Amino acid sequence: MSAELNTTYLGLKLKNPLVVSACPLTAEIDQLKRLEQAGAAAAVLPSLFEEQIEHDSMQMAEAQEFGAESFAEALTYFPQQDEFRTEPEEYLETIAKAKKAVAIPVIASLNGTSKGGWVRYAKMMQEAGTDALELNIYFVPGELEMTGPDVENRYLELVAAVRESISIPLAVKIGPYFSSLGNMAQRLVESGADGLVLFNRFFHPDIDLEKLEAHPQLHLSTSAELSVPLRWIALLHGRVKASLAATSGIHDAPGLLKALLAGADVGMIASVLYQKGIAEVSEILAGLSKWMEEKEYSSVEQLKGSMSRENCPDPSAFQRGNYMKTLTSFVGEAI
Repeated sequence: MSAELNTTYLGLKLKNPLVVSACPLTAEIDQLKRLEQAGAAAAVLPSLFEEQIEHDSMQMAEAQEFGAESFAEALTYFPQQDEFRTEPEEYLETIAKAKKAVAIPVIASLNGTSKGGWVRYAKMMQEAGTDALELNIYFVPGELEMTGPDVENRYLELVAAVRESISIPLAVKIGPYFSSLGNMAQRLVESGADGLVLFNRFFHPDIDLEKLEAHPQLHLSTSAELSVPLRWIALLHGRVKASLAATSGIHDAPGLLKALLAGADVGMIASVLYQKGIAEVSEILAGLSKWMEEKEYSSVEQLKGSMSRENCPDPSAFQRGNYMKTLTSFVGEAI
């Protein structure tokens, strides 16, 4: 008898633990259908960025205010708000279209750093039919006067404000750069997060030596990046009352299995789909089923978290203990 792959994430019942993370692929309805057919259990839409929301607001304000004091009929020169096409409005339409096109859960995503228009658009996304919301907080605190508590409070206030505006499940996607990540994870959950997505990939700038310009650089993830979310999911599983998702570094069935064994409810993929194609979803799920049957696991629920800090025979392997073991056991080529 084949193993049961179903899992629960953010309270959503999923047919398996493989979710497509936010990326351009999920923006296209035809691609969403292909991802569903390949076996993906859910999909996160590309993020609506704070800059897009701000640009939308500024455009509308300028259009409605320009010339309004000069001519009585000036306001009729410009389209009414419901006729003015904006990126946020198109995003809401994508949610509605996606919900009609596929049966798997569709999760909307907001990316930014301040409350601003987020609260309003979070509510609009819920009304558009999204099954859940992923709050992708992308914030690099470059101001020298900003303290650690300042940064943490900014995250917590944002999560609390969005939580207050919606009733659907809320996941928070963060980076690993906190002085006490475990405590921060707990406080995010207390502020209203139903799930944590570990971890955000911060795209770093590079310098063009010819043009002497700074420009962003995007590199697809590698399997080596899984080690950081793996450690923290293993440390948090069973200790915070929230769903856990592993993202960054899952490229195959072994990567997904490790995330589940550490305690993740789901594993999220994107880079591997660009490298190998959408059919890789089926390959990963086939590998997952084969391994579980060989190891006589009857379900994902049975194996989930069995190698977490709670259940690992050597919990120190996820903390400082393995630092010494790794260094002392390494044997490299002589130089």
